[in-house]
Amino acid sequence: MKILISKNISLDLFCKNPIQIIKKTKNGTLSISKNKKILFYVITPSVLKKIFDLEYNFEQENINQEENIKKKFAMHQQWTPDKDFIRKAALWGIILEEEVSKHELTAFIAYWEAEGCFYYHVQWEQKLARNLQKVRSFNSINKQKDITYIPSPDQKTPDGFRGK
Repeated sequence: MKILISKNISLDLFCKNPIQIIKKTKNGTLSISKNKKILFYVITPSVLKKIFDLEYNFEQENINQEENIKKKFAMHQQWTPDKDFIRKAALWGIILEEEVSKHELTAFIAYWEAEGCFYYHVQWEQKLARNLQKVRSFNSINKQKDITYIPSPDQKTPDGFRGK
């Protein structure tokens, strides 16, 4: 949320009728100054509520993440790796050059959901990183091969061997 200060009001003017001045603000914020120096900011209750709601949602999200980290759980459809997953994978020695695609994540979740195993969040991330490393390296090898190529031996006798 970006908070923009709509007006700079002098302290003397603000003290004459603060309620009316606050009601007239366009975006719910004011800066109050004296001698061209800002003394304080005024925030309307509606803007303050938005700030508190953001803070509350942020705290709830952190609590949920901490709870997930502290206990083992079975894989489920809503699971996602952390935003810094690629960096974490690199710390584990697994270099992933691309983010996880929806297809890769869906396949991983479907497999482990059926298995019914319980792991910590970080363990699930490690399993995903190893799986991606293995699948991606296999796919890159297969892309290089031409499955229609049929080798045919040449008719030359190598040096050091007797010919017919």
